[in-house]
Amino acid sequence: MEKAALLDDLQQRLASLIEGTPAADLQRNLKALLSQQFAQLELVTREEFDAQVRVLARTREKLQDLEQRLAELESQRD
Repeated sequence: MEKAALLDDLQQRLASLIEGTPAADLQRNLKALLSQQFAQLELVTREEFDAQVRVLARTREKLQDLEQRLAELESQRD
């Protein structure tokens, strides 16, 4: 079983166990508190991070192309 699927299954089982108990209220309160704290940390999602990695890779490629073109133009000028 895949890690993510295993964790999802475990989460669902635990959630069903505590449903209707005081622990469920504690879980909701803790989740809200953690969400608030994470928001203050200005974290990004994995998707946002991966998108920025792709943008950076394209930018580096363009920069390398421009540097090569500049070097060619400078060598023609001399």
